[in-house]
Amino acid sequence: MGKFQRVCVFCGSNSGNRKIFSDAALDLGRELAERKMDLVYGGGSVGLMGLVSQTAFDGGCHVLGVIPTALIPVEISGHAVGEVLIVSDMHERKAEMARQADAFVALPGGYGTMEELLEMITWSQLGIHNKPVGLLNIDGYYDCLLGLFDKGVEEGFIDPSARNIIISAKTARELIQRMEEYIPVHDQVATRQSWNIEENHNVSL
Repeated sequence: MGKFQRVCVFCGSNSGNRKIFSDAALDLGRELAERKMDLVYGGGSVGLMGLVSQTAFDGGCHVLGVIPTALIPVEISGHAVGEVLIVSDMHERKAEMARQADAFVALPGGYGTMEELLEMITWSQLGIHNKPVGLLNIDGYYDCLLGLFDKGVEEGFIDPSARNIIISAKTARELIQRMEEYIPVHDQVATRQSWNIEENHNVSL
């Protein structure tokens, strides 16, 4: 049994041009099943989303897909995998995925995957959550992005301690092991309690 009950995986509705990316999605799905970790993801049945979700589902994981109505014809081909929660827009999708998960993993992907990844990194920095954020850096796919983060530290835009928010590894097993050992070391911008909108709905901004 793994440390996390539910892992949110960010990945694309495309499979990429090389088999190594599909293999990584299958490997991650098997790793989640082996560790009895349930999956939260973007709800699609195509691309890397389809591979990781079907593999996790076949391995006995509970799978929750969160998808906006507008993307159902684009990202679901045939039958959906596991439980599907239909939401109104991308903001609601990301908020629900974040709420449901104990940790986050990004596979190689495009703009959407990177945007979801960066939002969870930012939310950690701000203090909205303290959940591990992992980057599955298959064959150096994210080397340039990690280099940009290092450049941000060098140029004074990213605090050195906040650079440790991103946990990177080349295999699913190594990544999840590192995520289970993760302890936040960065100073959060605000307390988690101060981000609770329901508790602070009377506060004037």
